[in-house]
Amino acid sequence: MSTQEWVVIPAYNEAGRIGGVLEKVKKHAQNVIVVDDGSRDKTSHEAEEHAVIALRHAVNLGKGAALKTGCDYAVKNGALRMVVLDADAQHNPEHIPAFFSALAHHDIVFSYRKRTKAMPAVLRFGNWFISSAATLLYGIRLRDTQCGYRAFTEGAYKRIRWSASDYSMESEMIANAGKQKLRYAELPIETIYADRYKGTTILDGIKIVINMLWWRLTR
Repeated sequence: MSTQEWVVIPAYNEAGRIGGVLEKVKKHAQNVIVVDDGSRDKTSHEAEEHAVIALRHAVNLGKGAALKTGCDYAVKNGALRMVVLDADAQHNPEHIPAFFSALAHHDIVFSYRKRTKAMPAVLRFGNWFISSAATLLYGIRLRDTQCGYRAFTEGAYKRIRWSASDYSMESEMIANAGKQKLRYAELPIETIYADRYKGTTILDGIKIVINMLWWRLTR
């Protein structure tokens, strides 16, 4: 495991889940950051118990803000390649080596969740809607625009660094990658859908597409 490879995990109220995720992540990465985004539970404490770098926002700022805090920290401390994934155990850490390997020939690596009956219908529709907008506006063809399991080089991060503090950061990242004409790839991943649905709603999807159009016109 390289000291230049880092994993960044934004987390909000994930006590009881984050520990299991970290046990698996640490098998594939020496440097792991958890950014507790103002949780009301013991997320930070649980992360610290697993001997990772635990950063904490005093208040909840949103996934985009938490991820940026973690990536900024990693870059300042020598990261050349970063994998980012969610803290809720929906992403299988076994894919981490594949992401790092793909960065040998690409600036940024996206992932797509295999479509199964377990994937919520709202998620399938949202992905189609946002993916179509990304292709039309930025020339990037992705199967799954909203999956947060991604990887990028330090140089790419500086070019895609987002402003959004919420879930729309995932689409802003795509928009920036398209405008910068970064080399990208997609990897298939397995996803476990939890009982609680966390992610992009229909309203979120509409807002994201409006934002993508605005970024296209104003940047």
